[in-house]
Formats: sequence, C-alpha cells, structure tokens
Amino acid sequence: MPIDDRPVVLFVGTSLTAGFGLDPSEAFPALVQQKIDAAGLRYRVVNAGVSGETSAGALRRLDWLLREPVAVLVVETGANDGLRGQDPDATRANVQAILEAAGRRQPPPRLVLAAMEAPPNYGEDYRRRFRALYPELAKASGATLVPFLLDGVAGDPKLNQPDGIHPTAEGERRVAENVWRVLRPIL
Repeated sequence: MPIDDRPVVLFVGTSLTAGFGLDPSEAFPALVQQKIDAAGLRYRVVNAGVSGETSAGALRRLDWLLREPVAVLVVETGANDGLRGQDPDATRANVQAILEAAGRRQPPPRLVLAAMEAPPNYGEDYRRRFRALYPELAKASGATLVPFLLDGVAGDPKLNQPDGIHPTAEGERRVAENVWRVLRPIL
C-alpha cells in the first residue's frame, strides 16, 4: 500500500469536530476533505476530535498529535470549557499554549482557530469574556479566525440533534462551509 504523503490538515477539537452521533463521513472535517479534493488541492485531513475534550485535554494531546509534520492546524476547543463554566482566563491560557506550541514546530503549521460561544446561563460578563478570547488569540498568534464555528447552526432545531448541541448531518454541512470559507484561501 503506498504511503500517503499529502500535507496534513489536522483538526483538533471536541465532539463537534469528531462528529458526535453521526457517521464519521458526515463530520465537518470529512466534508472539508471532500471540498479539498473537489478543488484539486493536495491535502489530507486528519480528524483528531474527541468527545468531551476540554482545552486542557487538547493541550495535553498536542505533542502526540504533532509528532508528524502538519501543514495546517485547525483548533476547535473551548466549547466544553464554556459548558462547564470554566474560567475564560484558563481557557485562554490553554488555547494560547496550543497555538504557541504549534508555532514552535519546524516547519510551523499555518494556524486556524475556530471561535466558540459560551451558553447564556453563565451571564453576560462570562459570555463577553469567553467570546473575546478567540479573536484576541488569533490576532496575537497570527492564526486565521473562523468567527463562530456554529454560525447559522447553533440554536436551529432543524440543524441540531435532539440534544440541541451537536449538529445533524445537514448542520455539519453548514459548519463545513463556515470552515471552508476560511481554510480555502490558506490552502
């Protein structure tokens, strides 16, 4: 079997990246792979999404995930931090450490950071602090920002599974479009 030597686009994330409740082929990273192939671009997507993962968990896994060269690192983390009411400063520190560690790799991958939103039940101050960390970290690290991963999906019952959190297959297609808009110019 020939070795796949295409440059890697690595998606590190939560159940949103893993495609919780769906066939892996319906998760947005697989759909992004289809878009890459259709555009004639020579990249291989690796989905390293883990259900329940926090930003601290993603940071702990990072060295292992980056053991092979990565052309583009797409970071989707923090959703579970927000659901658990974790201090946004702790989430910020973890995401910053992920971006900095990736930036120290040789060669360093291009960075894409997918912003998340905190649920409203923790109050407006919490939501404001949580929302601010993504654009600030993207700017500081030179990462390209996906303004809100679930834009057009969050809160729409037709695009979410019965839990109201995880996208349906149709919702994942919308998420893939959100990511592709940012990722395609990088590739």
